[in-house]
Amino acid sequence: MADAALSRTSFAPPRRREAWLSPRARRTLVSIVLAAICAVWVYPIVWMISASFKTNGEIFADSGLIPDAPTFDNYTRAWREANIGQYFFNTLFVTVGSVIITTIAAALMGYVLGRRPIPGKTALMGLMVFTLFIPQGFTIIPVFELLTSVGLGQSLWGVMLATCGHSIVIFTFLFAGYFGQMPKELEEASRMDGVGPLKTFWYVMLPLSKPIIVTVIVMQTLQAWNDFLLPLVVTLANPDLRTLSVGVYSFRGEHFIDWGGMTAASAITIIPIILLFLFLQRYFIDGLAGAVKG
Repeated sequence: MADAALSRTSFAPPRRREAWLSPRARRTLVSIVLAAICAVWVYPIVWMISASFKTNGEIFADSGLIPDAPTFDNYTRAWREANIGQYFFNTLFVTVGSVIITTIAAALMGYVLGRRPIPGKTALMGLMVFTLFIPQGFTIIPVFELLTSVGLGQSLWGVMLATCGHSIVIFTFLFAGYFGQMPKELEEASRMDGVGPLKTFWYVMLPLSKPIIVTVIVMQTLQAWNDFLLPLVVTLANPDLRTLSVGVYSFRGEHFIDWGGMTAASAITIIPIILLFLFLQRYFIDGLAGAVKG
């Protein structure tokens, strides 16, 4: 009888300890912590937009985030007098052109690396990875000399082509990983229908890679839109070809900084990028997840 009682005691399931926080309380606590982190991250952007509606005197008076007398003079001065309008369209030209070229080139190379058993693939991919560790400052002079030799040293076309080379290796690997996880039956079906490799890529594989295409578009847009060093060097002798990042820097003088105009120009610069990311963020996250999974 004692043995039976001991047996019941030994095999009795342990009692579950009561959680010190309910699931709803945990979600609330996590939301509060994330909101605090988000507020710290967003504050510089909010301060910049607030300062763009203030005069320089009000900015240094530290009157808080809400302007006492909001003014649009900073935006008017930045757009017209500081030529930010021209820089905006220069940046738009460079960004759109580089996005188109980079996306098509990276997709083609990624398709070959991800789907074709080419000889020396491992060595080629290793060499491509090695180029990621070369700082941009080391390649500025060779790139500029190359553009000058082909007659594009002082043109927006030269800036656009040079901007295409910054992140194309990363984008190629993203496409290769995404294409590599697609089933082989797609290509076999196209081959049975008499479709060649190029048409298979363009009409079958590329439409299925919409998430990774959007990912590359967003990342290349961010890179081209915010690039500073390369446009500064290429457009040094021709200020009319400046991009927004270089144009914003022009508000900084030798003895005086126009903070009102600089914050207004910075707001003009970042608002299109924020809107683009908000519109495409779902595809962007899906594309990164698919590429990492592949």
